[in-house]
Amino acid sequence: MRWDAQALSPTSGRLSGGSDDAPGPAPAADALLPLAGLVRSISTPEFSGVTFHEVTAKSVLNKVPSGSNMPFEWTVNPYRGCSHACVYCFARKTHTYLDFDSGRDFDSQVVVKINAAEVLRKELAKPSWQRHQVALGTNTDPYQRAEGRYALMPGIIRALADSGTPFSILTKGTLLARDIPLLKHAATQVPVDLGISLAMTNPDLAELMEPGTPSPRARLKLITRLRDAGLGCGVMAMPILPWLTDSDEALEALFSELATAGATGVTAGALYLKPGTREWYMKWLAENHPELVGRYRRLYGQGSYAPKEYRVWLAGRVNHFKAKYGFSGTQGFSHRNARHDAARTQATTPKTEPGEVLPGQQSLF
Repeated sequence: MRWDAQALSPTSGRLSGGSDDAPGPAPAADALLPLAGLVRSISTPEFSGVTFHEVTAKSVLNKVPSGSNMPFEWTVNPYRGCSHACVYCFARKTHTYLDFDSGRDFDSQVVVKINAAEVLRKELAKPSWQRHQVALGTNTDPYQRAEGRYALMPGIIRALADSGTPFSILTKGTLLARDIPLLKHAATQVPVDLGISLAMTNPDLAELMEPGTPSPRARLKLITRLRDAGLGCGVMAMPILPWLTDSDEALEALFSELATAGATGVTAGALYLKPGTREWYMKWLAENHPELVGRYRRLYGQGSYAPKEYRVWLAGRVNHFKAKYGFSGTQGFSHRNARHDAARTQATTPKTEPGEVLPGQQSLF
């Protein structure tokens, strides 16, 4: 069935390819929201339960507020919302800015910036652009399933590389493999940092918690493919989940698999439960592990972060397994241009105790 035929709201009451006087289908009651630049909303059997809201963006290069502790200054997010449907995703709250809810809507109402590559190329060509590193995958995944249909990333990668702009990509999506040749070429033009998000190897648990993502095994194979292609690939093993994935058995399995796959580094950290995520995660927990609800309420009773004592304990276990599997001294993924910024980072990064997280830092992932 043609993709166009699934439109819930055409641009001007017409479907492309239709006759001039044939009206488009009636808008769905839940499809139209006051989204800036909305072109059409589409639902298709290929993506059962998901509605795509295609928009034309005026700008896609986002400046991170100067007061932020994020380790990057600029981002590009071609999608808003994410069909990966990870119950712990920190970005859920951002969907409420579009008048969607942070639960089911985040998983099923996906905004697609269909002109992202074109707009980005124009923005990067401005004389004022200083070629700061651009981070992708910091809010929602640029290689979620919709990317297979919209193919926005090749144009984005080319625009960044052609302009001399270094960039980083963090993803759970194995669709990244499609762009390996393009990424190899881009890496000859600018620094390219690649990271895979993978924090659990139990396939049954992953299916419950990350129902729209490629399996842990598929992501491990992607790491190996990237390494075989001569590209570096770190791993963000975040979040580690109290009483679910923080046991020695779970961490042993994770780090041994990452070493076998060829990961170049690993960073691991505890679950971060900010408002918007907390409600959705606790609902999932009550349905799947009711025996843990009280423990989580006590552990996260003081805020979004696990207590310092837990983070220090977890850091000790993580460091043990990093040392055992050859990852000591490594980081899983850097949004910074390591070649150019290493000295500045060492000079300016505040000192923290083992396992302590800088405010705002953990919310990246």
